[in-house]
Amino acid sequence: MKITFLGTGSGVPAKHRNVSSLALHLMNKKDAIWLFDCGEATQHQVLHTPVKLRKIEKIFITHTHGDHIYGLPGLLSSRSFQGAVTPLTIYGPKGLKKYIEISLNLSETYLSYPLEINEIDRDSIVFEDEQFIVKTSELIHGVPSFGFRVQQKDLPGPLLIDKVKEAGIPIGPMLQQLKKGLKVELSDGRTFEGSDFLGTPKKGKIVTIIGDTRYTEKAILLAKGANTLIHEATLARKDELLAKEYFHSTTVQAAEVADRGGVQQLILTHISTRYQEADELLYEAKEIFQNSFIAEDFSCFEVPS
Repeated sequence: MKITFLGTGSGVPAKHRNVSSLALHLMNKKDAIWLFDCGEATQHQVLHTPVKLRKIEKIFITHTHGDHIYGLPGLLSSRSFQGAVTPLTIYGPKGLKKYIEISLNLSETYLSYPLEINEIDRDSIVFEDEQFIVKTSELIHGVPSFGFRVQQKDLPGPLLIDKVKEAGIPIGPMLQQLKKGLKVELSDGRTFEGSDFLGTPKKGKIVTIIGDTRYTEKAILLAKGANTLIHEATLARKDELLAKEYFHSTTVQAAEVADRGGVQQLILTHISTRYQEADELLYEAKEIFQNSFIAEDFSCFEVPS
């Protein structure tokens, strides 16, 4: 998995930072992309990246402040204009469905693809399939705001082909059953358990996205053991009182979440326009959690194993 940042600023667009949005590339067979937040002009930002709108299959909205949702109507419309037919599902707080429906209806926008909107009102599992599970918890902000934990399920171990040959199992369609860990029976009556021919499972990756919030234990729980934690860091350490007043986090607080959560890497985003240089902000975070980075618009990060 990898992450492309489409907007890393807070509140209003700036010349060097657009408002919030990031793309999580699942890098699976479908090459699917999950979008987190969709601030104003996100579709413009996409034009500068390899992200394809038709590849976006899910959008997760942390909260309904404008700098996180104003880009939705345009992006949904453009996805249709580009001929997308695959379904798109949006997850977000209550009120999001009304906002999207009014925007599309008023502008008489026709979508060429099925759109499903799932509203969140509590801590829960919002999505699960054979590959991923997405958990959410409500954070502390001026409006309902949710963090997301995307957990890739463990991948099956590789098929031990030498062991297959040693057992005299013929090469062919039966190998697919073995790869799935299923029981197979040969024409001579012998049976084999697929699990006996698989190597050690590969541990799935975890990416946690923490949107706008004050420092909270819930963020630490969502981040526990994550390969990558993406956390808002609107303000510097010296502006902690301001951060508390406006329900945001500082660089140091984000680093404390990373440290206590035992994550592999921390990426800071949602940076206030009051800071023209990010060096000081990064230094503050690194004092607490060394493997910290500050995202810039269009920066790309691999999710480590």
